[in-house]
Amino acid sequence: MLLRWSPYTLELRQPFTTATQSRTATPAMLVELEHEGLIGHGEASMPPYLGESEASATAFFTAAARLLAGRSDPFLLEDVLREIDSLAPGNTAAKAAIDIALHDWVGRRLGAPWHRLWGLDPARTPVTSFTLGIDTPEVVREKARAASEYRLLKVKLGRDSDRALISAIRSVSSTPLIVDANQGWTDREDALRQIEWLATQDVRLVEQPFARDRLEDTAWLRERSPLPLFADESCQRLSDVPRLAGVFDGINVKLMKCTGLREGRAMITVARALGLKVMLGCMTETSCAISAAAQLSPLVDWADLDGALLIRNDPFEGTRIVDGKVTLTDLPGIGIVRRSDVCQPSAVSR
Repeated sequence: MLLRWSPYTLELRQPFTTATQSRTATPAMLVELEHEGLIGHGEASMPPYLGESEASATAFFTAAARLLAGRSDPFLLEDVLREIDSLAPGNTAAKAAIDIALHDWVGRRLGAPWHRLWGLDPARTPVTSFTLGIDTPEVVREKARAASEYRLLKVKLGRDSDRALISAIRSVSSTPLIVDANQGWTDREDALRQIEWLATQDVRLVEQPFARDRLEDTAWLRERSPLPLFADESCQRLSDVPRLAGVFDGINVKLMKCTGLREGRAMITVARALGLKVMLGCMTETSCAISAAAQLSPLVDWADLDGALLIRNDPFEGTRIVDGKVTLTDLPGIGIVRRSDVCQPSAVSR
């Protein structure tokens, strides 16, 4: 198997601000895995706060390319991806890129999308939220108006302006909301009062109210909260899931954090066994990674798969959002095609 990769900058349509950081672009790496003349596509989206970079991904891909060059059967997904994961700690986005490319290759070879190979009903996909980053009430109000086509909005919170932002949205929109504090709340009594107020504003759930390691405070809040609490930063990989039962009501599964589809599907299975709800989330990503994640979407309760909608230079076409709903196609593999009207990066072969 031949692995190729190249850097690609995701250009955001608008500045994206959360409780902890703000950015106008996201570095990414686009991956191709070729075998027997067929190419599978993958992607690593690497927002700086996750600790990966072009340099770290290049180092990892260089090692992975040597391993893959000695493998002749992409269908051995479990064995190959287990070896990829063991190459080095961390590097979860880089690992996800290879996982996605392998799944894409296998699906293309079989001529079927992965939701079909897994026996999942495409009619059971959820609606996706559309994210509004932190901004002034005036700007957030305009963003809410512009997002009227979506059936669920996600609002980034975690600062002193939280209530003003929700009130600004409610002045122009009655669309149901979910909110993400991004670890921005610090006092549990204040957090409870905030959630009690949010429940009066047609907010449906709260993501990551406290810092990722404050599980005792989160469990205290969950016992009293009128809204379900979902883990985001507290839930990275499969090994995190068991300890979150009884602390959160659900988990957010992101391919870039959990190394891809192989582990993401396992996380969903374990979460269900523990009575946890599941959200399928994303970073700012192209339609490559979004379409890969969407193959799992019939399995989950909530989706936050708007990453490709937030960028203006998506080099792929794939999963679409129709009337706010994740809509799968019958394209094979992860369900994408290259766009001819967007400049493609030059691949670096190893």
